[in-house]
Amino acid sequence: MIITSATNPKVKRLLGLRDRRDRDRERAFVVEGTRVVSRLFEAGRSISELYIDPDALDEADADLVNAVYASGVPVVELSGYVMDKVSYRDSGQSVLAVCPQWSTPLSSLKLSRNPLVLIVEAVEKPGNLGAILRTADAVGCDAVVVCDPVVDMFNPNVVRSATAVLFSLPVATASPDDVMAWLRSNKLQIVATTPDTDLLHWDANMRGPTAILMGAEDAGLTLRWIHDADVKVRLPMAGQADSLNVGAATAVVLYEAVRQRST
Repeated sequence: MIITSATNPKVKRLLGLRDRRDRDRERAFVVEGTRVVSRLFEAGRSISELYIDPDALDEADADLVNAVYASGVPVVELSGYVMDKVSYRDSGQSVLAVCPQWSTPLSSLKLSRNPLVLIVEAVEKPGNLGAILRTADAVGCDAVVVCDPVVDMFNPNVVRSATAVLFSLPVATASPDDVMAWLRSNKLQIVATTPDTDLLHWDANMRGPTAILMGAEDAGLTLRWIHDADVKVRLPMAGQADSLNVGAATAVVLYEAVRQRST
């Protein structure tokens, strides 16, 4: 039976999962759109329920729905009006999924022989965290570790801006003490980004096992990380701006590490 009322309990639950308190309580989150749900399914992540607008399905949507349904996931039909109501940003969606959250402990992260790891501390804006995850995936980071997270990884804007790499990229969250112990035990060089140094990022040697540290949008890295880092680097700033968006700065430093490792 198709759900046509926005007061239906299932619809209320979908709307509630926009709120972090509900996500944390249920340990669940929502994924929207055929492309992203497909990548979630292909990555082997669990789906609790699949919601569809049967009138909006095209052939690719139908193939996805059939595959998810065949795996034993319940499929719930929504009217176009209700689907637009529960879609977080875009109207006209045909598919969305409710999924259980997962956690990745530091001890489960598998590092390559010459790892490149990204550590981000207290990033506040979901769009920035999502963009950072995309960049880390693009450069081939072994893992991303989020210290003292302000925004949760399953925020709708993180899921949206990460464009599905969240489902396959190893991402752990941990306290600074645990992260520092893990970095030292794995013998990674710790490279901290800060304006308070003369060393430019391209002059630091990042060819060996390296962890790059990026701080929060407003305050940057906390003093603890600056003090304990093996190397401190800054980006050249030739104009009037005294800083870059944390997502842009992360991309610059990570791609410099990749450039060094490829030459």
